[in-house]
Amino acid sequence: MVDVSGGTGVAVSLSKGQSIQIINTYGKQVVDTWAFDSQDPTCHLSMAHTRASLLKLSIGVGDVLMSNLRTPLLTVVVDTSPGVHDLLIAACDRKRYADLGVDGHHPNCADNLHEALQKVGVKIDSVPSPLNLFMNVPVGSNGSLEFANPVSEAGQYVTLQANVSLILVMSACPQDLTLVNGGSCSDIHFTVS
Repeated sequence: MVDVSGGTGVAVSLSKGQSIQIINTYGKQVVDTWAFDSQDPTCHLSMAHTRASLLKLSIGVGDVLMSNLRTPLLTVVVDTSPGVHDLLIAACDRKRYADLGVDGHHPNCADNLHEALQKVGVKIDSVPSPLNLFMNVPVGSNGSLEFANPVSEAGQYVTLQANVSLILVMSACPQDLTLVNGGSCSDIHFTVS
């Protein structure tokens, strides 16, 4: 089991057929998640293409997550959480924290993505919209969105299987100014098999 400290990110290489179990160790931590084709990082996990393929706003066991080229990158094979995940919200970044009143630097998922990829020798120019595991964003009947406390509990996990060889990046989201992580950040763990 590998530890990812709250507020930080990590990149992991997965071969086709390998699975990663992403564990919400303390229960309320959102994990911004990206995937990039190892052979062509311009081919990446796309929430817009996944929503169009699934015709829903969250994911469940058996769902196939699609790339921006409409190719299958990941399959959800296990989810022991209540199944509340977000496919809509952009990764937090420096501007988001400035808008929330932070003066100076605040750790953020966009920087975590770039730093994690840099460590494995990959550079990208933008930040794709992430799969926000364990993030609770209720959609109101009028179409409104809300940041709400996660409903996941300690030890619950999601297992994703790679449909191609890829680089998977996880950021234990550093958002501590809204209810996204229940008001604070915590560590997550993962295992690869």
